Amino acid sequence: MSVPVNQQSLPEAHRSIKIPTDKGFWRKMLAYAGPGYLVCVGYMDPGNWATDIAGGARFGYTLLSVILLSNLMAVLLQSLCVRLGVATGRDLAQACRDYFPSRINFILWVLCEIAIAACDLAELLGSAIALQLLFGIPLLWGVCITASDVMVLLLLQGKGFRYVEALIITLVGTVGICFFAEIIFSQPNITAILGGYLPTSEVLRNQEMLYIAIGILGATVMPHNLYLHSAIVQTRAWQPTSEKRWEAIKFGTIDSTIALSFALFINSAILIVAAATFHFTGYHDVAEIQDAYRLLTPLLGVSAASVIFGLALLASGQSSTLTATLAGQIVMEGFLQFRLPPWLRRLVTRLLAIIPALIAIIFFGERSTGTLLIFSQVVLSLQLSFAVIPLIMFTSNRRLMGEFVNPTWLKVLSSAVAIIIVGLNTWLLLQTFLGWFNL
Repeated sequence: MSVPVNQQSLPEAHRSIKIPTDKGFWRKMLAYAGPGYLVCVGYMDPGNWATDIAGGARFGYTLLSVILLSNLMAVLLQSLCVRLGVATGRDLAQACRDYFPSRINFILWVLCEIAIAACDLAELLGSAIALQLLFGIPLLWGVCITASDVMVLLLLQGKGFRYVEALIITLVGTVGICFFAEIIFSQPNITAILGGYLPTSEVLRNQEMLYIAIGILGATVMPHNLYLHSAIVQTRAWQPTSEKRWEAIKFGTIDSTIALSFALFINSAILIVAAATFHFTGYHDVAEIQDAYRLLTPLLGVSAASVIFGLALLASGQSSTLTATLAGQIVMEGFLQFRLPPWLRRLVTRLLAIIPALIAIIFFGERSTGTLLIFSQVVLSLQLSFAVIPLIMFTSNRRLMGEFVNPTWLKVLSSAVAIIIVGLNTWLLLQTFLGWFNL
C-alpha cells in the first residue's frame, strides 16, 4: 500500500534509513533499533518523576504494581502502532483523517493538541527545575531558557534522523545510569519491592492513591506517543513485500519492547528511591521535585546523590521535549494536512506550555510546580482513551489491515486494555465529583 508523497509522515525522514536485506538477525535489529527509544522517553519524562516521587513518598512500594501494569499496556499499544504504520503506510492521525468524519477528526485533533501541551508543560517545568537546582537559575528564567531548545532538534533533523535517535539514546542512557546509582545509594528492601509489584484493591479504594495511580498511567501511556510511533517506524526503508512487512513488524516490536523495558526500570527506580528515602524515614509529604533534590544528600549521606538526581532530571526533560516536537508535527500534518515550519510549530507548542507555567509560578509560587506536574499527567490520562480506541479499531479492521489485522487474541487483549483505561478514568472523575459534592 503506497501513500502519496505529500501525505507522508515526516516527509524529510520518510524511508530514509536503509535496511540490509542479506544480513543476519543482529544487523537487521540494529537497523530497526531507534524508534522505540524515541517513544520510551515519553514514558520517563518529568511528569513521571512528579507522580512517582509522590507515589513512593506517600505509599511506599504499593504503586509499583501500577507502573508495571501501565508498562505492559504500553508494550501492547506501541506494538499496535508498529503494526498500523508498517501495514498501511499511515500514521494514526492520517488513519483517523481517512476514516472518520471531519467533525470527529477536529475534536480528536484538539484533544491531542491538549495532551501534547500538557506533556510539554511537564517537560518544560522539569528542565527548568533541573536548571534551577543545578545552576541556581531562577525558575522563571529557566522556563524561558528551555523554550529555545527547538534549535537542537532543527539542527539534528537537518543532519538525518539517525542523529536524532543517537541523541535520544544517549540521554536515556544517562538517566538510566544516574538512577542505577541512586538505587545503590538508597539500599531498598528487595523483598518489599517485589511485593509492591503485586496488585492490590487498595489502589481503587483510596481516592488519593487512585489519583496518583491515574497520574502514573497518564505519565506512562501517553496519547501522543501512539501518533508518534506509528509515524517514525516509517523512517525505515523496508521492501514493500508481505514478507518484509512482517519482518518490519517483528523487529519494530522487539525494538519498542526492549526500550519500554528500560523505561520500566527507570520509572520503578524513581518510585523505589522515593519510597526508600522518604516514605520509610517519615517524609511522607515529599511531592515536589525540588524537595526530593534537597533531601536526597542529607538522608542518604552521599554528597553526589542530589547532583546525580538533577543531571538525570535535565536529561529526561530535554529528551522528552524533542519527541513532543515531532509528535506535534505529525499530529498537525496528519489530521489537518497542514504543515508548519518546525521552528514555528515548536514555538506554538512551547507558548501553550509556558503560559500556565508562568501563571502558576507568579501567582502561586515555585512550590506549585509539583501539583501542576501531577495535574498535567492526569490530563494526559483523560485524553488517552481518544487515541487508544481508534488505534484498536483500525488495527482490528481487516479491510484496512489485510493480512496484518490483529488476531483474535490480540483483539481481546487490546480491548481489555481499552476498557481498563476508560474504566479507571471514569472512576477518577466519579470520585472527584463525589468529593466536590460532599464538600
